[in-house]
Amino acid sequence: MRRIRKRPPTHPGAILKYDYLEPLSLSVTNLADHLGVSRITVSKIVNERAPVTPDMALRLSRVFSTTPGLWAGLQKEYDLWHAERGSEEWRKARPIEIPSLVPS
Repeated sequence: MRRIRKRPPTHPGAILKYDYLEPLSLSVTNLADHLGVSRITVSKIVNERAPVTPDMALRLSRVFSTTPGLWAGLQKEYDLWHAERGSEEWRKARPIEIPSLVPS
């Protein structure tokens, strides 16, 4: 049974800000230098205006000695939660009946 989550998942940018930047006293500019991206790119993520892309997940995992799956998973959970609640269009999809491959 799937657990129903009422509160939205935390955006990975908030985790980056509160669990990494602030405790390590890193500025957005300093992190951007380590990541090899622009300050604007990091700022958009930290301010929850941009997603953590697969490329960024790889970069963050290298800089913070985590796994890319951590960052990608956080983004996936955030995106799916919002997609499920942001539109009802996906409910129009109908399951395909697949015949059993086991002989009866």
